[in-house]
Amino acid sequence: MRVLAATLLIALLAAVPLLAQWAGQPYYLTLVSRMMVFALAALGLNLIVGFGGMASFGHALYIGVGAYAVGILSFHGITSGWAHLAVGLLAGAVLATVIGLVCLRVSGLAFIMITLAFAQMMYFVAVGLKQYGGDDGRALPARSQFGAIDLSNDAVFYYVIFAVLMATLFAFHRLLRARFGMVLQGCKANERRMRALGFGTVRARLVAYVISALVCVLAGMLLANLTLFVSPSYMQWAVSGDLIVMIVLGGVGTLFGPVVGAIVWLALEELLSSGGWGLPAAADELMKTHWLGVLGLLAIVVTVCMKQGLYGWLVEREEAKP
Repeated sequence: MRVLAATLLIALLAAVPLLAQWAGQPYYLTLVSRMMVFALAALGLNLIVGFGGMASFGHALYIGVGAYAVGILSFHGITSGWAHLAVGLLAGAVLATVIGLVCLRVSGLAFIMITLAFAQMMYFVAVGLKQYGGDDGRALPARSQFGAIDLSNDAVFYYVIFAVLMATLFAFHRLLRARFGMVLQGCKANERRMRALGFGTVRARLVAYVISALVCVLAGMLLANLTLFVSPSYMQWAVSGDLIVMIVLGGVGTLFGPVVGAIVWLALEELLSSGGWGLPAAADELMKTHWLGVLGLLAIVVTVCMKQGLYGWLVEREEAKP
């Protein structure tokens, strides 16, 4: 059942450009592109939250690093996407290694607070970059250039995002079934026992943290190209909170859960904020004004009724069958 659900969702994502063209609604292309970008970021964060037991509340920092790698280089006339990619991943790797070495000295609530503190520090650094727009952010003149791959074409850019998301899903599928993935999951279950067995738990958790951060850097680069805008708001703690909600909504510790959670969360956000539900005028206006409250209530209902999340519920049902 879960394989069928995942296959149908992937097929639907692959068909979106054709469906949007058929319906004459190019906006859907942008909307689903945004869903996939945040699904990519949630997928990266889930590597350490769901499989490593490290609850980070600061991964929006790495989305910002990826976005500003594109924004700053574009501001200085460097339009090559390969240069953006190299600088973004290098900066993200260095930053994640340093932060990871500090954060992994603690666990639990202290880990959450330190990751949040680092993210807020970098947020205020970005606010202070007045040359690049400061608190107001800065518009980008054009998307990154990758030679024959024309990102200025919305359909081409959509399929680039889709390909990156699928490649990451496949890479994580292989990674989690390899020795490294088993060690990481063992650290979540009982790190002390894993150390006693001779495994390098700190090294495994640090590598997982860096990989997780680099996936979020990629998401940040794609987000900057999608919106043609960079802003410190990409690094706000609320963005990290949204990623956590997406993971929980889809299913913590499942490979495909974050993708489902991101799509459902952003689809509900779009539906609730747009109004037009056929309600009386006063009720419709109330819904449009306080849609965040309704969205929060829906998230609570799903979490209470399906503790494993939407996709996690399918996994749990399948595993419960004799």
